[in-house]
Amino acid sequence: MIIAKNITKSFDTLQVLKGVDLHIAPREIVSIVGPSGAGKTTLLQLLGTLDRPDTGTIQIAGVDVLGLNDRALSLFRNKHIGFVFQFHQLLPEFTAMENVMMPALIAGMSFKEAETEARKLLDYLTLTDRTEHKPSELSGGEKQRVAVARALINKPSVILADEPSGSLDSKNKDELHRLLFDLRDNFNQTILIVTHDMELASISDRVVSMRDGVIV
Repeated sequence: MIIAKNITKSFDTLQVLKGVDLHIAPREIVSIVGPSGAGKTTLLQLLGTLDRPDTGTIQIAGVDVLGLNDRALSLFRNKHIGFVFQFHQLLPEFTAMENVMMPALIAGMSFKEAETEARKLLDYLTLTDRTEHKPSELSGGEKQRVAVARALINKPSVILADEPSGSLDSKNKDELHRLLFDLRDNFNQTILIVTHDMELASISDRVVSMRDGVIV
C-alpha cells in the first residue's frame, strides 16, 4: 500500500531524513516510534503528500505520488489519505457534522450525500447526539472521534495518525486504540501511526523505530 525508497529531507542545513526505506502492506497497522527529533513527523508529512522529499520515491496504492502536479496531488490526498492529528484540527466555527462533511464537499460530493455519509460515521462512532455541537462543546475523546470520522468520510486507502492519543486521558486512549483496529477490520484501512505511546505501538502489527533520521 505504501512504498517509500531512499527518502531524504533537509531544512536549510539540517538534514532530518537520511535515506529512509519503508514498505507497508495493505490493511497493516504500523507504528513509528523514536525520540523527539528522530524525523518521525517529517516522514509522516512526506508520506501524506503534505510536503515533498529532496530525494526518493513514494508510491501509495500503486500511484507514484511525486509524479503528480500540485492539483492532482491535492485531489489524490483528499480521496486516498485520511489524517488524524494529536490536537484534532477541527474548525471551531463549524459543528461536528460540518467538520466531518468538509472533505467530502471538497471532493465534489453533493451536500445531501455528504450529510448522509457523515451521519453514518458519527453514528458508528457513538456521536449521534453530538452532531450539532461545536468543538468547544465536545470532550477530548469526542473531538478525536469526530476527527476520525472526518478522516474516514472519503473512504481513504490510508490513515496517517500523528500522536493520535497524545492529548487523551487513559480511558479515551484505550477507546481510541480499540477503534483503530476496528477501522482496519471494518473499513480495510491501512494505518500508519507516529507515537510516543508504547502501549499503542505494542498492539500494532509492526513497530518501526527511528533515530537521527534513519530507521534502525
